[in-house]
Amino acid sequence: MFGRILSGVWGNKKFLVFYLIAGLGAAVIQQLIWTITLMPDQEGIPMPILNQFITVGASGCVFGLLLAFGWLFPNEGIYVFLIPIPIKAKWLVMVYAIIELFAGVANFSGDNIAHFAHLGGMLFALILLLYWRYKHYMYNDKIL
Repeated sequence: MFGRILSGVWGNKKFLVFYLIAGLGAAVIQQLIWTITLMPDQEGIPMPILNQFITVGASGCVFGLLLAFGWLFPNEGIYVFLIPIPIKAKWLVMVYAIIELFAGVANFSGDNIAHFAHLGGMLFALILLLYWRYKHYMYNDKIL
């Protein structure tokens, strides 16, 4: 939904770089969260769960794309399932981020979703977008 539009704006190479960085950022953040929240082993000794789980999936990349779409097209209307009116992209991105933060912190039992990976994808996407804006500003306006 967002990939075609963003690849049209950035081109395929820049889009691929963005997608991969958002995905790697998602994995890094999720692994950090798993490492910070220590689990006791059989003897009650805390051990990092870094070695127990591996993050696989593209959901962090997709959340990064969602953030980029909201950043580049903040007032574009997006229809969400069961809501008959369009929601501005900027509000949808903020609502999704708040939902993911709540779901990650609440840690519902039986929830096997890597919510912090979604937030990590958004965080690294934001960092990359800010870097690209800074780089464009510094080099295209001859400010060195």
